[in-house]
Amino acid sequence: MAIIIDPQTGGIAGNMIIGALVDLGADENKLKEIMEYAASEFGKVEVSFEKIIKKGISSTYCHVEMVEKSPVFHFNEFIEKIESLDLDKKIIEMSVRIFERIAVAESKVHGSSLEKVHFHEVGASDAVADVIGAVYAYFDLNLDSHEIIGLPIALGGGRVKTAHGILPVPAPAVVEILKGANCLGGPVDSELATPTGSAIYMEFCNTLEEFLPSISPLAIGYGAGMKDFDFPNVLRIIKTEEIGEGDQVDVIETNIDHLTGEEIGYLFDKLLEEGARDVSVTPIIMKKNRQGSLLKVISKREVREHIIDVMFKEIGTLGIRIAPNTHRGIAKREFVKKEIEVANETFEVTFKIGYFNNQIISKRPEFEDIKKIAEKTKLPLKEVNSIVSDKYE
Repeated sequence: MAIIIDPQTGGIAGNMIIGALVDLGADENKLKEIMEYAASEFGKVEVSFEKIIKKGISSTYCHVEMVEKSPVFHFNEFIEKIESLDLDKKIIEMSVRIFERIAVAESKVHGSSLEKVHFHEVGASDAVADVIGAVYAYFDLNLDSHEIIGLPIALGGGRVKTAHGILPVPAPAVVEILKGANCLGGPVDSELATPTGSAIYMEFCNTLEEFLPSISPLAIGYGAGMKDFDFPNVLRIIKTEEIGEGDQVDVIETNIDHLTGEEIGYLFDKLLEEGARDVSVTPIIMKKNRQGSLLKVISKREVREHIIDVMFKEIGTLGIRIAPNTHRGIAKREFVKKEIEVANETFEVTFKIGYFNNQIISKRPEFEDIKKIAEKTKLPLKEVNSIVSDKYE
């Protein structure tokens, strides 16, 4: 099971996360009680939930109205008040981590110590309600037992009015909070990602992906934002069975027309030894009808520069093309050992089993095991492969 948080279009805010989780089944009556109680230690808020339509999409709007403004607290005093709330320990701990994310970002942006960050920079009573509410819904839906995947966040653009004056969008604190995340500019001249929503997102997500992985959706929740655009200002959260794995790879390629077959074979093995995930060589026709080869290498990001360095040194090429952050779908796999009888002898054979949508899509015996059996029994390799494959149960 997996949870996909999708802020690619409408951005993200604390109340949008809560709305989407209510849409997925979180108890809105209990949420209202918890949110108003938590905020009462800092001010007073009134919480309500409403089903609304945002550009044709039915979504849940969590309205948090601050009816009594809170005084200004320094960060340490603020955290002490959060920790004193009569709530489950795991809710308090995660909420504190979220506020620390915001406070650390603010302290870096303003060049101050964490202790000097003021309450209004961390969040007023409505932000307390948002964070506590989102974390309560997180545990109410048992999201801590699922993988949570975050897709890129739409940030918006233009300028926004803050306690520190007019700042560019995304606000500096948002940029600081979202370090390491995938972000998108636009698509409007307006703020789409708030510091509170961004901090909750970073705390919730186990994995950050650039593209939606292979999934089998079970339920979808939509949390509405307060703004109206020519697109739906909603956050989408998908509960799904993850039917395929995926990762990010870099694809590196270059054309070759001056190496011999032996040299290309050496290069092939060399690149695999140096950390390439896969290497392929394809015959091509180059300019002026010269015969050549297309060398394509799949590499993880952390070894990409090393692989490129090896290619330049070994090939002497003048140019290498790089397609970074390419999403690669991967079937789930496992290795299973089986005892198989061939020609009245018993052999241990390792099978590579591939799964997609929880169904077996391939079960192949390892070549080296088939080779050993063929050499021992003097049977043709093709026949051994057929016998072993047919006997897999």
